[in-house]
This record gives sequence, structure tokens and C-alpha cells, in this order.
Amino acid sequence: MVAVIVVMATAVAYVNAQRTAQDDAEVETTAIVGALATSPLVLEAVTGPRPTEILQPYVEAVRADTGTSFITVFAPDRTRFTHPDPAQIGGSFLGTIEPALAGRTFTETYTGTLGPSVRATGPIVDQDGEVVGLISVGITLDAIGSDLARSMPGIVGTGLVTLAVGSTGSWLLSRRLRRQTRGLGAPELARMLDYYQAVLHAVREGLLVLDGERRVQLVNDEARRLLSLDDDPSGRHVDELGLSEDLAEMLRLQAQTVDQVHVSGARVLVVNQVPARASGRSAGAVVTLRDHTELQALTGELDSVRAFAESLRAQAHEAGNRLHTTVSLIELGRGQDAVEFATAELASAQRLTDRVVDAVEEPVLAALLLGKSATAHERGVRLEIDPGTAVAATGIPSGELVTIVGNLLDNAIDAALAGDPPREVQFAAWIDSDVLEIRVEDSGPGLTEQQVPRVFERGWTTKDPDDKMPGGPGRGLGLALVAQAVRRNGGSVAVRPGPGAQFAVSLPVRTPVETS
Repeated sequence: MVAVIVVMATAVAYVNAQRTAQDDAEVETTAIVGALATSPLVLEAVTGPRPTEILQPYVEAVRADTGTSFITVFAPDRTRFTHPDPAQIGGSFLGTIEPALAGRTFTETYTGTLGPSVRATGPIVDQDGEVVGLISVGITLDAIGSDLARSMPGIVGTGLVTLAVGSTGSWLLSRRLRRQTRGLGAPELARMLDYYQAVLHAVREGLLVLDGERRVQLVNDEARRLLSLDDDPSGRHVDELGLSEDLAEMLRLQAQTVDQVHVSGARVLVVNQVPARASGRSAGAVVTLRDHTELQALTGELDSVRAFAESLRAQAHEAGNRLHTTVSLIELGRGQDAVEFATAELASAQRLTDRVVDAVEEPVLAALLLGKSATAHERGVRLEIDPGTAVAATGIPSGELVTIVGNLLDNAIDAALAGDPPREVQFAAWIDSDVLEIRVEDSGPGLTEQQVPRVFERGWTTKDPDDKMPGGPGRGLGLALVAQAVRRNGGSVAVRPGPGAQFAVSLPVRTPVETS
């Protein structure tokens, strides 16, 4: 392609040089005609008795000095007074003369006695304005060609130098491209791009590729869905994506991360990050995202079932103890005491069960409250359910209620254990104007005004960071999941600081609920 362009450019340069040479010849001959036509010597000779004798040596000297091919002075009837070939003197001039007879100098290309030439022809005018003679000055095309031939080495040389530079540049550019593409040509790159696009949109995990400046270079459809990105974020910095602060900080660090849990918007994400290196230098990071929102909800339900089973196990253990005590009282002959002891324990447990079942129509939530009551009792915390608690069917997914209430109660029980006796947790729930109100209050040390803004951040906790929850990812996730579930259901959550923290949750019910 470089060679073709250079050849075409050289041909254009040649044609342009040829046209320029002809234009220069026209300008030069016209100037000479003008100069001779106004010469008093020429005017006097043309109107005198011996024009050839005077003009021939004069115009030949001018022709030699100017390098023109011929200068012919002739009469209006075409009779030549001068000519480079003396044998042509006295003959008839060949060429167009009508514009010159009309008093105008003009140029043309005409074939005369010396061959094709570029000539200018003009009038010689006396004092009365009469045309008394004509002058024609010409340069043959062969002479123009000779001048052009002398300039050809420069044109061809320039073309060859351009070709050499262009070829060298092309070779260097091709070499660099080959090195950058690892030796792959256009077909291989096109095929690789097709495979890459297919894989990018087929994987079920979110994929995010960042460069060394923490700008997004690649993102697939799943990553855009998980991070709630409406448009293509390519080229934007991670700080411009609207991510949670902890997730944005992890992406900025570009350190290796394995299965780190982050709460982003309404989703729980498991994030893996692997730094990318090229030629020993940092080239960014590859980030994969997995959606664990549904799994977290199922885990919450499993925790509630596990807590309920643990409650049943504890009650079975206590029932065994009570049974042994009752049998021993009977064996000691204290039957009345045995009856009172057995019925008192049964009545207490039944009252709690009846109150929860009557007040809460959501079976999963009722089971969760019973389980948490048993768990709190085992851990030395009294879980008090407010007598005004009344929750009919809300239409809110049971898994969401388990996530919200379960994490709030777990957090409250842990907080109560950190306080002084008596250790209590208060729970209340009711429906007011189609809004489910939930209140959880503990007797723990509470929160300060400075701690309240951070309480729902993932990873933030007032507990010992080395204290891990069994089977969980660590502390600082429960309240973040509560905030995420509340936002997902269009509700709000507030915290009251001070000794004995209180969490207040408001959730719109899915169907209108009638309350008496």
C-alpha cells in the first residue's frame, strides 16, 4: 500500500511539474512579447524599409539570452521578418493571429516549423494605435520536456526516499503490533474476540476487569446487574460507580481477596479479586462477583430452624430433669408437691407458646421467636415479648422477616450479655396503617452518637473482631443484612443511641391488614 501511494504521488508530482513548466513557459513568453512590443527599436524597424536587417540580430540575441526556442517578428499579412532559421524569413507565419490583430496578447500551443510549441503572440502598435506588426515568442515542447527531465531525478529521488521511510515505518509498526498481539494476526484476533464475547456473556458470575489506575476496562452483564449499573461503566473510576465504601476500598487496593462477603445495595455479594501483572508490572485486577442474597436468606431460615431445634433439645433436656424431679417427689411420698411442680413448669411454657402463637400469625416468625426465647434463656438473657405484639399476615416474605428479626434479636442478646444484670431483651411488633412496626431493645451498654452512623456498615462491630460466629463469615454482617433486607422491602430502620440501644424497623405490608 505504501508503494502504491508513493507511485501515485510521484505520478501526480510529475504531471504537476509538467503543468507548472507549461504555465511558466506561457508567463515567460508573454513577458518577452510585451517587452519587445513596446521597444522603440522594434517599432521603428517594423515601419522602416529594412526590418529584417535590424531585427534579426537583435531578436536572436534576446532569444539566446532568454532561452526561448524562437522569436518571430512579422507583418500583419504574416510575412516573417525574423526566424531562427534564416531560410524561413520572408515566408508566411504559421499560427493564430486574429486576437493579436485585434490588439490582444494571447497564448496557445501550436505546431509550427520547429514542431509543437507553447507560444505567446501579441501586437506591435504605433502611436496612432494601429497594429503595424506582430511578435510571436515560443518554447517548443521538446525544450520544456528537457527541462522537466532535468527535474525528474529530484522527483524520483524524493519518491524513493518516501518509499524507503514508509516501508521502514510499516515494518516497525507491523513488528510492534505483532509483539503487542503476541504474534496473532487479524483472523486469529477476530476469532478470539468472538470467543471472548461469547464467554463474557455466558458466564453466570459477574466479571469486572480494572486497569492499574482503578478504571473499569471490562464488565459483563451479570456484574452490571449485581452492582446495579444502568449504563456501561467502561473507563470510569471505581469511586464513580456508586459502590459501598468497603467494596470500593477493596477494589482500590487491588490485593488478592478470596470469598469476601460484601453488602452492595440490596444484595449480598461474595467477591474474589486477583491482581493482574504484565511483564512484572501491575496491570490492574480481575474481580468476580457471586450473588449470595438468596443463599443468605435461606441461611437465615436455616438458622431459625436450627435455633428452634436447639430450643426443643434444651426443653427436652429440661423436661427430663423435671421428670426425674417429679418421680423423686412421688417416691418420697410428696405427691401434691410433685403435681404442683410439674404443672407450674408446663403452665409457664404453655403460656409463652400460646401468647406467641396468638399474637403472631406468621408461622416462621412465631417459630423464630420461640427459638430465640429458648436460646436467650439458655444464655442467661430474658427475652420479653411485649403484650401488645400482634402481627397478622403481612405478605412480606418469611425469609426477609427471619433475616430482620433474627439478626436484631441475635445482636440484642449479644449486647445484653455485655451489660450488667438483669440482662433483658424487649421485642414488640404491631401493624399500624398498613405498616409493620418492629421494636427490639436490649439492656446492654448501647451506642454512642458517633457510632450510630456506622452501625449498619458491613464489618463494623462493637464486639471482639476475633470472636467468630460458628459457621459464619465473622462479625459485623448481621446488621448490614438487616439494613439490606429493609431497603429491599421498601422500609426504613432507625437506631436510638444511649444505654440500651433500640432498633426500630418500619415495613409496608404487601396486602392491607385489618386490625381491631
